Amino acid sequence: MDIGVLTVPLGGKSLEDAMAYLHGIGVDAVELGCGGHPGDSHLPREEYLNDDEAQNHLFDLLDEYEMRISALATHNNPLHPDEEIAEEADTELREAIELADQLDVNTVTCFSGLPAGSPNDETPNWVTAPWPGEHADAHDYQWEEVAIPYWSDLASHAADHGVDIAIEMHPNMLVYEPSGMARLREETNEHVGANFDPSHLYWQGIDVTDAIRFLGERDAIHHFHAKDTKVYDAEARTKGVLDTTPYDEEADRSWLFRSVGYGHGEEHWKDVVSTLRMVGYDGALSIEHEDSLTSSNEGLEKAVNLLQRAVFREQPGEAYWA
Repeated sequence: MDIGVLTVPLGGKSLEDAMAYLHGIGVDAVELGCGGHPGDSHLPREEYLNDDEAQNHLFDLLDEYEMRISALATHNNPLHPDEEIAEEADTELREAIELADQLDVNTVTCFSGLPAGSPNDETPNWVTAPWPGEHADAHDYQWEEVAIPYWSDLASHAADHGVDIAIEMHPNMLVYEPSGMARLREETNEHVGANFDPSHLYWQGIDVTDAIRFLGERDAIHHFHAKDTKVYDAEARTKGVLDTTPYDEEADRSWLFRSVGYGHGEEHWKDVVSTLRMVGYDGALSIEHEDSLTSSNEGLEKAVNLLQRAVFREQPGEAYWA
């Protein structure tokens, strides 16, 4: 495994300056945004797609700073009921897959998207309960009539380019937990899998190492985000964890995204890394900094420091004692 960083928090730096900084703190890989919510400040997709000169300059930077690209990132909603929004997200995804192929990057990270609850709705609808019955009907519509046809087609596009699609299980998206992730993979092909981000699972009460085993048994972990969450019981005891309080009103929220080690301790993160190894994951632990209680640089550096003690750099030796 190696330690990576999703470079969005360093968007104010040039790509070269960001790589130089990350190399200096011991980072091995970068995940580069090329559209959607991550933006494209470090990899403007349209400038690099089909451009050998731009791509060769990128390769030179990677060589200079001893980096690799773990994934290209474009998080948006290709299932949106607004056709213009959906088409833009679809173009971003398809072109990201094509660019990944050209850059010899084997993974694109993204969201599953979220449809409306019926063909006549104008707003995406996150269904979290089967009752009243119209909610179950809406959920069936979202899967059977929108998500499965779309993702089956996109999975074929990914297969044509030899690129894996790594979907982040994210609330307010159709796929937000492991069983939904497994279902989408079963309905499409093996190029569809998870960008396993534990931060969205912690506050849902999902056991992260069990979830790693569940998806790992299905060979369904294509990428991993190193990001933590802390549930604050003082708020959660009265409002629960479905919290609409703004993220920057930290003291009033029932949970917050935290830097690695500030939601769960080092022992837990070593268990996470060990479980990833057990299920055969040997890719990047890509740090995603979204901790509002610290600066980007400090949050990244503390996360790197912890993961350097947790990560395995070598292949396992022979079990001579067995």
